[in-house]
Amino acid sequence: MGKRDEWIAKYADDLKNKCGMTPDMDLLTKVTIGCGPAIYNADAQTVAGGQASELETVKNNFLIKKLGLPDGPNLMETINKVIETYGKSERNKYRAVVYYMLTKEFGKESVYG
Repeated sequence: MGKRDEWIAKYADDLKNKCGMTPDMDLLTKVTIGCGPAIYNADAQTVAGGQASELETVKNNFLIKKLGLPDGPNLMETINKVIETYGKSERNKYRAVVYYMLTKEFGKESVYG
């Protein structure tokens, strides 16, 4: 089991136990790979849910650029919904988990097809 597989297992555990959802392991793997080397960097692997600038970055770099969504107030609303689902008090909100949930929320699994 490689390092990436260990992280994917951790993300799947978070999705099950903290977010109350059964992960689609194929999609989770693709989203994790899409995060690139960020998953190995302690600072980059998490999303600071309380920082407006961080949430703007998620919106611009992931939702608009990666998923191809048009900008609008629904993007930030959905990001906040995902952060709420993960748990505002949860210190480590892993980027791959947040991106996975956003991909599911917007029904954009085909981006990783």
